[in-house]
Amino acid sequence: MSDEALTALLLSLRVALLATAVASVSGVACARLLTRAHFPGKDTLEAVLLLPLVLPPTVVGFGLLLFLGRNGPLAWVFPGQILFTWWSAVIASAVVAFPLMYQNAKAAFESVDINQERAARTLGAGEVRVFFTVSLPLAWPGIMAGLVLAFARALGEFGATLMVAGNIPGKTQTAPMAIYFAVEAGDYGTAVPLVVIVLLFSFAVIFWLNWWSRNRVARHALRRRG
Repeated sequence: MSDEALTALLLSLRVALLATAVASVSGVACARLLTRAHFPGKDTLEAVLLLPLVLPPTVVGFGLLLFLGRNGPLAWVFPGQILFTWWSAVIASAVVAFPLMYQNAKAAFESVDINQERAARTLGAGEVRVFFTVSLPLAWPGIMAGLVLAFARALGEFGATLMVAGNIPGKTQTAPMAIYFAVEAGDYGTAVPLVVIVLLFSFAVIFWLNWWSRNRVARHALRRRG
């Protein structure tokens, strides 16, 4: 594997990890708030949050171009030029990974027994303590599934990232972009190893999630029998 391909692979991992962290924190926070909250327009807000899941990646990328540009509404959040840097790749990956994290976290929080949360409040626990000692541990399996799926989605992100970060070798070129442009140039010597590595890595992540979930259920069943 060439140094350029290795750099693209390492950049993909770094982008995916940071994007997963951003999507996880925001996804869990939004899921927690919207699970218990009831207000007019909630369904509309949830539809907006889930849009990146169904929109073409190029549409998501174009929207980010408008929002992150120098004259965009988010320009004050990111001073200086953030487009066509690896940070814009992180933002694009986080945006497309967010719906997967949000959906899994929301389903996990909805499965939490509200009576256990009420019992903790009755014993004097504040909302923060209830969240970290009751809600989060009970919802953790679903949140873990969301983490893994969000990471896998961020690792494979291509369209939106290409729109906002471009394909600059050594700077913004992630593994999916390196694969695409290598195939376009007929450079299968670069494309094939990257494809194999990404495929095996993604398979290992999903396989581990299934193994972890199955073993957790088995351990829980043994504890109930005991």
